[in-house]
Amino acid sequence: MAGCVFCGIVAGELPAVRVVDEPDGVAFLDTRPVFKGHVLVVPRTHLVTLADLPTEALAGYFGLVRRLAVAVEAGLDAGGTFVAMNNKVSQSVPHLHTHVVPRTKGDGLRGFFWPRTRYTDDAEARSYADRVSAALASGRS
Repeated sequence: MAGCVFCGIVAGELPAVRVVDEPDGVAFLDTRPVFKGHVLVVPRTHLVTLADLPTEALAGYFGLVRRLAVAVEAGLDAGGTFVAMNNKVSQSVPHLHTHVVPRTKGDGLRGFFWPRTRYTDDAEARSYADRVSAALASGRS
């Protein structure tokens, strides 16, 4: 869809630090991560909310989300993950997306008040994406 940031990323027209690109979706690092390694998973087609995701696409899309949740934990030595999705309210980009956020005990995340951070540079961002991609490729997800 014209003007959609995530459609631009999926099409390769806009830059993103990609973690994985598969038929069921594309995953890339959030540019304002809650914690470093925070991944966004989007379907390849422009859909706005979860209700718009066709039933036949559920298994593939959420299978990818599940695999990424495991890969984020394994690849980043996280204690766990926080997986979340907003529909309309607080949805910063009107394209269906799922947040996969690495968690550690005592990381300070409380409720839905999400502190944001930044990567030091592109190389640091790429290193986080590479670690998650490697865990995904190795089957640790």
